[in-house]
Formats: sequence, structure tokens, C-alpha cells
Amino acid sequence: MAGSDERARHWQYADLPGVDLLRARYIRKTFVRHTHEHFVIAAIADGVEVFHHGGSDVYAGAGALALVNPDTPHTGRAGIPEGWRYGAVYPSPEVVGEIAAETTGIKGTPGFVSPVLDDPYSVGLVHQVLRAADEGNALAADTLLRVAVTRLLRLNGGALPRREVRTAGARFAARARAVLEERMTEPPTLERLAADLGTSPFALLRAFRDAYGMPPHTWLTDARVRRARQLLDAGTTPAEAAVAVGFTDQPHLNRHFARIVGVPPGAYQRERKNVQDAGRRLLVPSEAWQNRQLSQTYAQATEGNRTLPSSGTPSESASP
Repeated sequence: MAGSDERARHWQYADLPGVDLLRARYIRKTFVRHTHEHFVIAAIADGVEVFHHGGSDVYAGAGALALVNPDTPHTGRAGIPEGWRYGAVYPSPEVVGEIAAETTGIKGTPGFVSPVLDDPYSVGLVHQVLRAADEGNALAADTLLRVAVTRLLRLNGGALPRREVRTAGARFAARARAVLEERMTEPPTLERLAADLGTSPFALLRAFRDAYGMPPHTWLTDARVRRARQLLDAGTTPAEAAVAVGFTDQPHLNRHFARIVGVPPGAYQRERKNVQDAGRRLLVPSEAWQNRQLSQTYAQATEGNRTLPSSGTPSESASP
């Protein structure tokens, strides 16, 4: 990958409700431990991404997908000096659940089994979704997203385990999380939080890590960024959102927001405004550049219970 500039665009497309979109190239970027409310389907075009997931580092190179279920702690960084370039879609649990119910036999809450899947064909599908969204081709974007999610669930899907709060430690962790959500702008110290719950600081710290994959202060930062995103989506300015969620000022929000979302809050909000503005205009789909491939791809991904191919590319036009 020539050059050294990092760039990223995090946006939405009005005709793909419940889905966030991302194109990015990162070299020195490091994502701190965080979670997403949506699924992460990241298609690596060049380079290598490393992310900590499930207690160990995993690697996703060109032609592979990084797949993360909602509310699953993970990190992210470059695996080689040149960094990595990728496109990603973030469908909500509701979107994935609807697709799974229609096209798979998964019982329970659907999710991904492995965090990395080598499948250049699906990588191509993800990049086609992004291209269709860019071109205003709502039919192609919606169809290709459904085909991609169906394929990934059939290749690497299963029912997510249910989280049951049984132990005393898990109950303490759940109560501590509720307190932090309620007191996000003025959280108690670990000692005070533990005392109020009737346990010790280190016992609470261990229980919280076991339950949520990160210590309380890291979880709180992640939760603040989530809430800031909601406020930005609703039109709150970054400076106002920073104070509303408990950060000291906008630069404090900027730093944590970029390390979790991948773009600064101002850029994030501008893309949201663009979506709202576009929704007020008539969107004319682009020329039917994908129609023939769409019918072939959809038929391939939904034809009975036949095993789908695990390699290859959708078409020449699918190259990212």
C-alpha cells in the first residue's frame, strides 16, 4: 500500500436502516477495548488487522473478514507496518435476526462462531454494498447486504449463548453496571461502588471483568461514547454531547470517540446530517451496473441448503 495517509468515512445510507457503513485505511491507528451495539462485518481489502478477541489476538488479512458479535469486547490495530484497508457494515441485531429467520435454520439469537473467516467472495459482497450505497442504488445495497449476511451466517453462524446471571459476583457486576449507567456523569469510585453494593473493590473488579470483558472504568468510557453517538445522531453538538455524557470537554470526547468509532465526532455527525438531508431529496438510483450479478448472486446464496462456495469473487466489478 503506497503512501502513509490514514483516512476513514463512517456513514449511513437512508435506504439501509439499522446499518452503519465504514471505509477506512489505517496505519498507526489503535482501537482501544470497546464494544458495539451492532454486528461488525469488516472486509479486509489490503494489509492485516490484529484484534484482541475472546482472550487472544486474532489476525485478519486481505480476503478475510473480521466478525464481531454485539456487546463483545475487542480491540484493533495494524498487523504489519503498512497497516490495513477495509470496508465494513454494521447491521443491527434486529436486521441480522430478520435475515437469519428468513434464510437460515438457526434457532435462538443468531451470531458468528469464529471472529475471522477467510472468504474473498464475502469480502467482495461487502465492498459491493458500500459501492451501491455510494451510488444511491438502494435495490443493490439492500439485496447485497442480505446476501452477504445470509452467506456469512451459513458459513460461520450459530446461536449465541444466553447470558444468565447466576453467581453472586455476576449479580454484583450487573448492579454495578446499572449504577454506572445511571450516574454516568458523576460515577463513584471503585471503593465507594463496592461498598454500596456490599462487596470489596477487588472482588467487584474481578466480577465485572468476568461479566463484561473489561474493568468498570473502561466500560464506562465505552458507554459514554455510545451515548454520545446517540446524542450526535439527534443533533446535539459535540461540545454539548461531551458534557452530557461526563467527559470534561470536547477534546476529551474527541480523543475517546476516535479511538472507539474510528473518526472524530464532528466528522461522524456531518455524515449523519448528510443522510438526513438526502432523505428529504428524491434519490435516483444509478445505472443498473449490478443487475445481472445481483440475480446470480442472490440465487447462489439462497438456493436450498446447498453448501456455498468459500472462495472466489462475486464479479470483476466487486473488487474493493
